[in-house]
Amino acid sequence: MSFYDEVGGHETFVRLVESFYRGVAGDPVLRPMYPEDDLGPAKERLTLFLEQYWGGPTTYSRERGHPRLRMRHAPFHVNPDARDRWLTHMRQAVDELGLSPLHEATLWDYLQRAAMAMVNTFEPTGIGPSADGRSGTSLPLAPPPPSTPL
Repeated sequence: MSFYDEVGGHETFVRLVESFYRGVAGDPVLRPMYPEDDLGPAKERLTLFLEQYWGGPTTYSRERGHPRLRMRHAPFHVNPDARDRWLTHMRQAVDELGLSPLHEATLWDYLQRAAMAMVNTFEPTGIGPSADGRSGTSLPLAPPPPSTPL
């Protein structure tokens, strides 16, 4: 049996993703990363990806090709703040599933590693490109400090 089957298959991953996106919908840092007004397409993509990763149907690859997670996230400002917010919403979603301790730990370990791997900048939130490709700078940029001799 695959992990996908052991945890309840499609319904479990739908519940996970639905709960996760409830958090994202109200998050002022993460929500702007989703250019669509409707989060439905993002929910579908994440569900298909997670199902495939954990041994379920391979629909994701048939419809979208190789996951290429780093490449797909490259246009977005994924800094440690965004990562931590993503993990906060995903932690809530995982907790709601009520998985066995082994299944919960296995899933959470992967999600943490994946979130860490998506970080592509250490600039503060509000600096850098937004989902629509325009500058996301909303914080004042301070001039660099004057040079001092060593």
